[in-house]
Amino acid sequence: MTSKIRVLQVIPTLGFGGAETGCYDLAHYLAEQDCKSYIVTSGGELLKYVKKDKVRVFKLPVHSKNPLLIFFNTILLIFIQFIFKIDIVHARSRAPAWSCYFSCIFTRRKFVTTFHGTYNFKSGLKKFYNSVMLRSRLIIAGSNFIFDHINENYQNYLNSKKKLLVIFRGINLDYFHYKNISEFKKNELKNNWGLEENKFTILLPGRLSSWKGQEKFIEALNILNEDYNISNFQAVVLGSDQGRNVYSKKLTSLVERYNLNQKIIFIEKCRNMPAAYSLADVIVSSSIRPEAFGRVAVEAQAMKKPIIASNIGGSKETILNKKSGFLYNHEDPRELAEAINRVMQMDNDALNSMANEGRRNVSKKFDVDKMCQRTFAEYKKLINI
Repeated sequence: MTSKIRVLQVIPTLGFGGAETGCYDLAHYLAEQDCKSYIVTSGGELLKYVKKDKVRVFKLPVHSKNPLLIFFNTILLIFIQFIFKIDIVHARSRAPAWSCYFSCIFTRRKFVTTFHGTYNFKSGLKKFYNSVMLRSRLIIAGSNFIFDHINENYQNYLNSKKKLLVIFRGINLDYFHYKNISEFKKNELKNNWGLEENKFTILLPGRLSSWKGQEKFIEALNILNEDYNISNFQAVVLGSDQGRNVYSKKLTSLVERYNLNQKIIFIEKCRNMPAAYSLADVIVSSSIRPEAFGRVAVEAQAMKKPIIASNIGGSKETILNKKSGFLYNHEDPRELAEAINRVMQMDNDALNSMANEGRRNVSKKFDVDKMCQRTFAEYKKLINI
């Protein structure tokens, strides 16, 4: 029976984020294991890459927190589970998880959740809303940091009948491979972004949001310029403001105040992240709140690039400090500037050593195949209970 498991994953949208790509990768992996693989989502840019002969997709408004739509989704999920004889329902976000939870009570299907973030809970009501991610038989934490967070804050929702474990998120090491980037693609991207040839290039990927630390990053570059007297650099802040126009303008004003207009460029989106990483001499992750996992750090290491990240959250697990990258105090832009300067002063042997260490680190712990294999193994255990 285990080779014919039918798995339905439910995710709000299928974009290019960590949770979304994990859902996508697992769906196709399951199909290759002779399982029936299904996804319920409201849409997303990654949908066009789903192999329709391997994975069946249902479009429902599972992105909505509207109680009426959650109820509507519950009814439709019940029908889907019965019609397609689903064995396991795997929810990857809170709003659709409530629909999955109620539908699984009715259908008696196995319910699985992946806890992808820390989720704010300033009130008891919000904590109750978050608790749906702990109402499954199998709870997957994407990092040890998230595992500890769950144990510290949600003990009341855990019991001996529930299994909580860590399965590290993984990335596609063939996709994020420095050898697979053509010079044509690199040069095309470099020209599109207007990057200069002989300048040290610093890349900060991530949506424009205050907790991603773009302000601290800009302050660090100002310190690098003013205090270290280093001017031969260019920085790319890569990410969409997702409607946060006030914050976006705040960043632009900060760049102007520090006279860094000629050194920092803002790029809204990039469809070829391996090429983007390949153009950089160093990657920075400047989050001022803990990352649940820290996908940027893992992708950078896979691309054999030195990574500098704040010393909080998942980055502490994904980076080998001073071996595959550097960790710094997330509150101190001066320490970030010092770390960037340190990378700029490294010789080729030291950079190559760090590059090789980073690739080895990711290959050992954060390969997408390992993530899929472990998840599939847990599915089989769950079915056989």
